[in-house]
Amino acid sequence: MASESAIPEPTLIQSLQASIAPAFAMHAGVMLGVFTALGNTTLTGAEVAGALNVDPRRLERLLYALVSAGLLEIHDTGFCNGPEAATYLVQGKPGYIGEEHQLFDELWRADLLTATSIREGRPAAKHDFATSDPEASLAFFRGTAPSALSFGRRLADMIDFEGVHSAIDIGGGPGHSLIGLRETKPDLQVTLLELPANIMLAKTLLADEPLAEGLRFEAGSIVEAPSSITHDLAILKAVIQVLSREDAAKTIRNTYASLNSGGRLLISGVGILNDDRVSPSEAVFYDLTFMNLYPEGASYTRREYRDWLSEAGFVDIAFDAMPSGSQLISARKP
Repeated sequence: MASESAIPEPTLIQSLQASIAPAFAMHAGVMLGVFTALGNTTLTGAEVAGALNVDPRRLERLLYALVSAGLLEIHDTGFCNGPEAATYLVQGKPGYIGEEHQLFDELWRADLLTATSIREGRPAAKHDFATSDPEASLAFFRGTAPSALSFGRRLADMIDFEGVHSAIDIGGGPGHSLIGLRETKPDLQVTLLELPANIMLAKTLLADEPLAEGLRFEAGSIVEAPSSITHDLAILKAVIQVLSREDAAKTIRNTYASLNSGGRLLISGVGILNDDRVSPSEAVFYDLTFMNLYPEGASYTRREYRDWLSEAGFVDIAFDAMPSGSQLISARKP
């Protein structure tokens, strides 16, 4: 008689459960300003608590958790930032990405509602760019600005800008992708196309940005109509993934009409799936997040993107990866 298969241990389940806690500890550290308070110094728990005006007994629990997570280190005289925390989580440093945690605050709250969204057949944490509270939208844009800035910088390094004199960031939120481009392409004529309410928010965030001088703001919806002028380069970053399939197709057609002959389109975002629909994992799990936030938003497959682009008239469609690992789709208008 064949022996019964061994009952597996819940190793994977326990690993998945445990992976959440370090992320939440990091989030708390960023929101409290722990990494910025430490800076390049080594401080006792009481000194960090004094700088943050919080209870040292409670804060020390978090400090030890951040050591366990690998973000902080313990030296003889106290706590200090580890290499990554010192580089990316100290406010005021060039590589600071802590503001992204304002965005994660919304995304992680939404992820907790996945079962509710499925059960009720609606986005349980619905986000509407057109009607959101201005303060909440400003926080959302502030959270996306660092990644947008980095994205623009990376594009400037990756893309051949020969013959590119103008660029439009469609649905570009805070407009920082264009600022990233202008750091090395200062003569580039740039346009931000956004909903009217979002234009006001972008202007607030760009008010003290020298490289925003001359930036053209265009209020409108790319789902409804093309840009009022044509451009050599169009960027759709994290736009298609918040739309229905029908509106995604309309957006790509209207973007085609917004380009000069020979102009290029670049699409990026976490919502680009391989055709097997189980990779890359980031896009798979963001597909759940989009379901919680948007009525029809989703991660779409490479095949779907290729079909939309081909039907709109684009050629030279290519899929690539950026240094950060995120996927990038490029196409050209003949």
